[in-house]
Amino acid sequence: MTQDSSHVTPEAEADPHRVVVLVDENSNPFELGCASEIFGLRRPELGRDLYDFRLCSPEPLTRMRDGFFTLTGVAGLEAADTADTLIVPNRPDVDVPRRPAVLEAVRRAHARGARLLGLCSGAFTLAEAGVLDGRRATAHWQWADSFRARFPSVRLEPDVLFVDDGDILTAAGSAAALDLGLYVVRLDHGAEIANRVSRRLVFAAHRDGGQRQFVERPMPDGRDESLAAVLAWAQERLDSPLTVSGLAARAAVSPATLHRRFQAQLGTTPLAWLTGERLALASRLIERGESRIEVVARRSGLGSAANLRRLMRRETGITPSAYRRRFGPGTT
Repeated sequence: MTQDSSHVTPEAEADPHRVVVLVDENSNPFELGCASEIFGLRRPELGRDLYDFRLCSPEPLTRMRDGFFTLTGVAGLEAADTADTLIVPNRPDVDVPRRPAVLEAVRRAHARGARLLGLCSGAFTLAEAGVLDGRRATAHWQWADSFRARFPSVRLEPDVLFVDDGDILTAAGSAAALDLGLYVVRLDHGAEIANRVSRRLVFAAHRDGGQRQFVERPMPDGRDESLAAVLAWAQERLDSPLTVSGLAARAAVSPATLHRRFQAQLGTTPLAWLTGERLALASRLIERGESRIEVVARRSGLGSAANLRRLMRRETGITPSAYRRRFGPGTT
């Protein structure tokens, strides 16, 4: 596999945010693919590329997990020193120490203020580099006990999809790598862009990081228990006074049954899902140019400007006004 590093289009900004994936021997192809899909693809539908994307490796030839393929034609470790965001290696052999050169590259990136992303067992790389001491992180549930035993100073949260601890973000692995990647796009470019990227992926635009890793999916017993219909119905009526009991009635089940299905199929509660969808809609309205906060709150179903401000600050860390300055029309 040879990397094509000529990603920046004439329409792109002069100095786009550079994302570098550090690939090491026996890295997982899936997480590499997730990072490439989200941060590395051209975006002609947007008229610009979102990131300057690079791969780097400590060796000219890097054998991927189980010898599926060999990665060639990528930059050396010096590329990690140019990253605004560095995605660290993930490997299934978590008990094998990482190369000292890789760990040192991670430490240098952290010391100069780069954002670090650990996907799946990438949390082991970050912890081994010493940058997670006293910090919050997550990793795949399968390795939670091993991680705690080796890195007791890290505040592991093993039952969530991803953790945002400021300049270090970690994902539990597999599909959670996509969740974290889209979350980062949302932080960098707003909800509208993240939604368009997710549509190209045919993936959920926003799943909260606090949702559970392991979502039960029991074998069907002949009854249609899918939430798809009620979710689509609710998404078209977010400005209406929807309630959990109303959603349950639409699904023709009791509120308790609806809660169980949400937990089993989405790993969250109906109310949390509804709030997340309304916040995503409010963000898109602001990005499209609606400057009246009261109107945004009403059209998104969040009720009052005060409630919108409270929830947006809680979820994004900034106020609606600051969000508009960052992602509103004419800012990209």
